[in-house]
Amino acid sequence: MATKVWQQDRIAIIHPDSGQVTGWIDLARLKSRMPPLSPGPLRPILNGIAYDAAGRRLFVTGKLWPKLFEIRLTPQ
Repeated sequence: MATKVWQQDRIAIIHPDSGQVTGWIDLARLKSRMPPLSPGPLRPILNGIAYDAAGRRLFVTGKLWPKLFEIRLTPQ
C-alpha cells in the first residue's frame, strides 16, 4: 500500500498489516520532465497514484500536471 505525503513529492510505502512506513518513493525528479507551467496562484502537486495489478504497472500524476507517468520501482 502507498500513500502521498501532503505537499511533498514523495510517497510513503506502508506495510498493510502493521501500518509501519517501510520506505519512500521520491518523485521530485519528475517535475524536470514536464514543460514549464504558467505562474499562478495554484501550484502543481503530486496527488494521483494508480496501480494496474494485471499489468503490474504504477502510475503517478498530479493536480495541474500536464502528464501521467508510468514508473518502475527499484530497491536501493
